[in-house]
Amino acid sequence: MTQTVGVIGLGAMGMGMAQSLVRAGFVVKGYDIAPAAVQVLVDAGGHAAATVAEAATGADVLIVMVVNAAQAEDVLFGGGGGAAAMPAGSVVMLSCTVSPAFTRQTAERLAGMGLEMLDAPVSGGPVRSAEGALSVMASGSPAVFAKCDPVLAAVSANVYRMGDTPGLGSVMKSINQLLAGVHLAAMGEAFVFGAKQGIDARQMYDVICASAGGSWMFQNRGEHILDNDYSPRSAIDIWGKDLGIVLETGKENKLALPLAAVAHQLFLAASAQGMGRMDDAAIVKIYAQLAGVEMGG
Repeated sequence: MTQTVGVIGLGAMGMGMAQSLVRAGFVVKGYDIAPAAVQVLVDAGGHAAATVAEAATGADVLIVMVVNAAQAEDVLFGGGGGAAAMPAGSVVMLSCTVSPAFTRQTAERLAGMGLEMLDAPVSGGPVRSAEGALSVMASGSPAVFAKCDPVLAAVSANVYRMGDTPGLGSVMKSINQLLAGVHLAAMGEAFVFGAKQGIDARQMYDVICASAGGSWMFQNRGEHILDNDYSPRSAIDIWGKDLGIVLETGKENKLALPLAAVAHQLFLAASAQGMGRMDDAAIVKIYAQLAGVEMGG
């Protein structure tokens, strides 16, 4: 039987997930505050929802892919009214990056309304989202997984089952963001370290990508620096939010996270200088300013 899936948030990640679901044969109803984004989904074979509640009505699974916890709260329990519009027994797939504490609280509230939740943050970026090849770090009951398995198969290449308790998926995403944010900051530091001493940026990039000091973030974002292209794929401000979640979760658990804290401060500094909507590779510009060097193509 064809499942109906609502998708709230048709940005770089949500759009790819929605289009992948259309290709897999699901009935997909999408909502976004930008009408143009909804039209892109309609052109791909999806259906427009004029409101969050309309997207949630009749949905077997409602994917929430918004920017932050405040937006998720609003679309589910606030003015969006998404949770109240869903059929009893249906599932909210919470795929945005939020704190484990918020995830657990949301699952409890949904259970009180007769709804289930899969804690399912994702990683992979817009390209893998469009390909239906995301990595999903999910937690929830076996019954919830069974309901969501066809949806997960359509949007992902890898599904990691982190446990039966909502919140564990979000813990895993926080670990990923801790590492990715620190790697980005270290990348910026390394590029400027080399530039200040006369190392050609392209040559440095090639050497590091073939050596033990490389990382996926270095290889991917380093190309943006070499091309002097900071049009946003993932913006600086995302890291102010995500590393903030990491640090807040660390505080709740009495964990010292000094590397994450330094990286967070650097991203905040970049945002304060007007770079918040630039690609996150622009973190290199903070180091370049401090060192008095030019970073270009």
